[in-house]
Amino acid sequence: MSVKQIVHDTEDKMKKTIESTKREFAEIRTGRASPSLIEGLRVDYYGTPTLLKQIASISIPDARLIVIQPWDPSAVKEIEKTILKSNLGITPMNDGKVIRLSIPALSKERRDELAKLVKTMAEEGRISLRTIRRDANEAIKKLEDDKIIPEDERFTGQDEIQKLTDRYIQNIEQVLKDKEKELTEF
Repeated sequence: MSVKQIVHDTEDKMKKTIESTKREFAEIRTGRASPSLIEGLRVDYYGTPTLLKQIASISIPDARLIVIQPWDPSAVKEIEKTILKSNLGITPMNDGKVIRLSIPALSKERRDELAKLVKTMAEEGRISLRTIRRDANEAIKKLEDDKIIPEDERFTGQDEIQKLTDRYIQNIEQVLKDKEKELTEF
């Protein structure tokens, strides 16, 4: 394995960490309707746990309303049951064909709780990035110890790894800032 390969693999791992952090942030309810709140729910559809987004269309007619229209009207009851069981804290309104979810405004206390939660999630992302950096630096050091690369190549490789780490940590900071802004908007 070469330093170039280690740097490439490290960047791939860091990209996945960022995507994972963004996905976690998307699941935080902010008082604004978003399909990401519910599209990952698994509905018992004819005995098979199926993603909600695979059996229904999800639309956002306004900032506080989610409309779910199942392609199979017989699935309405199961979708409603799944939403009630989820930890969304939203009661679905069902007219037999469509399910409407009215997103309530968040209280000040709940906003503060969510702000702490996203900060914790961001810190977990940063820790993950630093762990990836440490593993990459150890792999590069091992190449030097095994006399596969010279010392200056180790320094160059570790410098590249540090630049990647700084860039992706900055990325997490931006995602955190955006999510905190979203939480305080309403």
